[in-house]
Amino acid sequence: MDGEKDTVQVQDTDFELVKPTLPLSPFGGSFESLPSPGLGSHLRADSPALSTLSGGSSLRHQGFGDASTSASASTSTPSPRDTRSPKETKESVEAHRQRELRWVSAISSIPASQARKSKKVRKMVLDGVPASVRYQVWATLTDSKGKRMDGLYQKLAQRDKVAAWPEIERDVREGFDGMPMARDGSLGKLLQVYLCMVPDIQYSRGLVMIAGQLLLQSPEEDAFWTFVSLMDTHLRPYFSNNSVQLEVDATLFARALENNDAASANKVFGDMDIPPVVVCKAWFTTVFADALPSEYLVRLWDVFLFEGVTFLFRAGLALFSCARRVFLQSTSPDAVLDALSRPPPGVLPPSPDAFIELAFSMKLKDDDIRKQRNKLEAQVKRRTAQTRASPISPATPQTISLPKNGI
Repeated sequence: MDGEKDTVQVQDTDFELVKPTLPLSPFGGSFESLPSPGLGSHLRADSPALSTLSGGSSLRHQGFGDASTSASASTSTPSPRDTRSPKETKESVEAHRQRELRWVSAISSIPASQARKSKKVRKMVLDGVPASVRYQVWATLTDSKGKRMDGLYQKLAQRDKVAAWPEIERDVREGFDGMPMARDGSLGKLLQVYLCMVPDIQYSRGLVMIAGQLLLQSPEEDAFWTFVSLMDTHLRPYFSNNSVQLEVDATLFARALENNDAASANKVFGDMDIPPVVVCKAWFTTVFADALPSEYLVRLWDVFLFEGVTFLFRAGLALFSCARRVFLQSTSPDAVLDALSRPPPGVLPPSPDAFIELAFSMKLKDDDIRKQRNKLEAQVKRRTAQTRASPISPATPQTISLPKNGI
């Protein structure tokens, strides 16, 4: 550093950056570490920008196009296939460190309410989100502080258990058995509080899977407010007492698949007679938590939280492309659904960023999807209202009129 110390300013305070000296971090394989006391308002304890104990997370999560790192590594231990020289490893750590600092600066300077409108933030999301700042990035992209009400979380936690509590306990055990959020009760508590706060939500297992992913990244109350904001902004209609939005999105997804791969659409929705809503519900109401390995999943969430629901369409189309050979050879609906809901790891692209690139390569007009979602939702609501108004009328097929032009 030529005698000068690097610093970063966060919230009017200058922090010295300590150059990494050790190769690996004892925190490297953990997503559950809490923020450190100092710069930890933005960086987690495994950050090279915080400590001399660096390297773990930087060897795990690289940005768009960083082919020098094995994206499938799930711990801080370098892959046996990693043949980089010490110089290349040092450069990779330094690049990761700089990416962390750019995120710290962006989080501090760009209002969270404007983050999803920022071209700079979009580019940074595509370049990569370091694990050390991921929960703060997700909180920013969801503008969770805009929803936060101090003291409410603990107050609601004292209420009587909701009617869905037995199902919550079961799904927590099955989905996160042995993990900290299951052992300490934080996942169940988070959902208990949310269902007290938003009683019109229809409980389903997807809520556990979504909240669980947030708790893997964030402290408990931070995870709760990110969950509240994420649900309000993107997912809440999927958990309403009616299935209007899910039905609309499944219909649009089926048309999008037909435009991209008519043979796959015919096989799954025609030959196998699987309703599109069955496929989409498994994916969209869990944000693909069951379908993808963790390193792929967090990258999908990075992009989804910026792009919105249209990226779930793209991710679904990408999974159809990945699993195509498997389900085209399947001879039963169950085998097809298994291939789509939990694709064999070998069919996925070689890295998370390659999967994101594949999703963006799908033929889809995002703006048209957004417009058609609004139009079809209104159409389905009118149909539902008419059905309720005429309970003695004969049943009619449940159909949605799609536009003639492609989407």
